[in-house]
Amino acid sequence: MTELLLGLSLGLGAGVTPGALLSLVIAASLRGGFRSGVRLACVPLLSDFPVVVLSLTVVGAMPGTFVRVLSVVGGLYVVYLGVSTIRESRTAEPPRPGEAEPSSVRQVLNAVVVNLLNPHPWLFWIAVGAPAFDAAWEHSPASALAFVGGFYLVLCGSKVALAWAVGAGRHRLGLRGYRLLLGGSGLLLTVAGAVLSFRGLAPQ
Repeated sequence: MTELLLGLSLGLGAGVTPGALLSLVIAASLRGGFRSGVRLACVPLLSDFPVVVLSLTVVGAMPGTFVRVLSVVGGLYVVYLGVSTIRESRTAEPPRPGEAEPSSVRQVLNAVVVNLLNPHPWLFWIAVGAPAFDAAWEHSPASALAFVGGFYLVLCGSKVALAWAVGAGRHRLGLRGYRLLLGGSGLLLTVAGAVLSFRGLAPQ
């Protein structure tokens, strides 16, 4: 029970913290509605698998330079996505009911790349997740699985809730409101990417 509560608490904190993936979920929900947003909300279930496995095995022993390079490269990619979204917002048209959604495969691939290059999941699992998992595993394998399951249930669930809220309200927006929100999500992406790159370049 303790491990499950710990996983739920950490998942909520990670799920609602502003960042690159959260901004992508907002942008996707604006463009394609709830279904587009929920796909990206569940991306950690795909992208975090190698992060978790490597964090539990070899990454924790690697030099800090690895995480710093990851931060710079990931940050620049997020900035690119943010600038592209801002440019798109200048001429974007609000989606009409029944209109075809944007390419879901491309959206998911972008989100997977962003999450893999984002140092935050790596840092979390190296510094917090892996030690907590090991401690839970010593208690019992079921406790370790409860920790991981609770974490990802709330991590993805909170983003799904946001995708639903944005997707449900997007048709009520006028042209100006839609473009402002889409541009705002692009700005959030750009700022998040700049912060990631700066942290990687800043002296330790």
